[in-house]
Amino acid sequence: MSTRVIELKRSVFESNDERAELLRGELKDKGIFLLNLMSSPGSGKTTTLKATIAALKDKYKIGVMEADIDSDVDAKKIAETGVKAIQLHTGGMCHLDADMTRQGLDALVEGDVELAILENVGNLVCPAEFDTGASKNAMILSVPEGHDKPLKYPLMFSICDVVLINKIDVAPYFDFDLEKCKEYIHMRNPKAEIIPICAKTGEGVDKFAEWLSSQVEDWKK
Repeated sequence: MSTRVIELKRSVFESNDERAELLRGELKDKGIFLLNLMSSPGSGKTTTLKATIAALKDKYKIGVMEADIDSDVDAKKIAETGVKAIQLHTGGMCHLDADMTRQGLDALVEGDVELAILENVGNLVCPAEFDTGASKNAMILSVPEGHDKPLKYPLMFSICDVVLINKIDVAPYFDFDLEKCKEYIHMRNPKAEIIPICAKTGEGVDKFAEWLSSQVEDWKK
């Protein structure tokens, strides 16, 4: 006896993709660049974000949306940098979709924001499945996670425009092969920019800031 399988997620994703594309177009018209920053928990998203803000806050009016299941810890840390920061609680959901991102942006861009950054929920699976409407996607892979993560989480690496390899300072203490990691990332996404950094010491952050600045300028054209 044959079994009929109905893929229910398809319509959900298609509907979200349509709303995400609409949001992306609206942001383009308003001259607002939205970066979707993803990673697993503990990779150093907030520390990286604080260092990046320090490098760019004199050049752009920056606003940050901190997404989490609960708490406002990260939003408080970002607010210390002097930029506008809001906390988004997902109600237990492990990702943001386009509608949730729009709600956050409505609150964030009441002022004049040129560069909006969404620090997505810490997760290498769900956030990769939902288009937020971002101008570009970025992710952080930390050295302690291992160089084989692109093989285990292909979708996340395939959708990202830039991959930051963080905590590069501790690479000698882990079985982490940087060249292998780069190879695996480009297996999933040949066009991905790869930038090794150490958010704690600032190593490589200037290169990421330059990349981000160039994307913002291109977006404005």
